[in-house]
Amino acid sequence: MPWWMLLVVIAICFSAYMTLRTAKEDKEIESAIIEKEGQVYMDRIQDERERKQHVFSNSSNA
Repeated sequence: MPWWMLLVVIAICFSAYMTLRTAKEDKEIESAIIEKEGQVYMDRIQDERERKQHVFSNSSNA
């Protein structure tokens, strides 16, 4: 087997490894972004709930 064929096989293996590594990093970054957006949404829901509770308590005291 010629030496250059061994280099091609090594290059293919390295390329596959880098592809998998990059895909894993992208998935982790995407997961963090989704989690952050979800937290913003949950905070917004909590704020709205507190605002409604405040309005309700003020209208019942009047």
